[in-house]
Amino acid sequence: MGAAVHNGHYGSEEEYMMAVAEACREEYKAITDADLIVQVDEPEFCTTWTFYPDWTVDELRKYLSFSVEVINHSIAELPEDLIRFHTCWGSGHRPHINDIELKHIVDLIIKINARQYNIEAANVRHEHEYHVWEELKLPDGKMLMPGVISHSTDLVEHPELVAERIVRCASIVGRENVQTSTDCGIGSRVGQEEVVWAKLRAMSEGAKLASERLW
Repeated sequence: MGAAVHNGHYGSEEEYMMAVAEACREEYKAITDADLIVQVDEPEFCTTWTFYPDWTVDELRKYLSFSVEVINHSIAELPEDLIRFHTCWGSGHRPHINDIELKHIVDLIIKINARQYNIEAANVRHEHEYHVWEELKLPDGKMLMPGVISHSTDLVEHPELVAERIVRCASIVGRENVQTSTDCGIGSRVGQEEVVWAKLRAMSEGAKLASERLW
């Protein structure tokens, strides 16, 4: 929300970020007052590690714990069922071998007062990490929104693969607690418009297959 902007006014970074959160809340409230869903996008939740490679996991977790406070401040008193949270490891074309692993931060993500959590699950570096939900219980009343098509490749996923990704998450957290999504926005990242539409078709067809298998 404001982490990339230099603070030249407030007495501390913490005071500044809370002020940003309060300003954002006014915009978020206008959206929820219209009965629309607010998606809080915070890719830095996963990508901060790449900016501070010398940090330990504990140092990163301390930073992200404050980030959770800031995000929750920004959505305080808003209807939780109209809030979703998105994070990802970014769309940069790089090896991503130094990405933070989901297991180190997922317990912090679910402390955010959102109804749904949209996390990359089609990213080849992180696809296996759905196993974290075998160890960490998704809180009651929450939903997982695994990305089942990728924004980092023009290859169009097969509907059977999409269905498989949905079913394996549903088998862990419960079929009623899974909502299909993309890894991230794909309109400006995938090379051709027809590829974007083909990916969305594959997601729709895969979701239909998954529903038939789960129900």
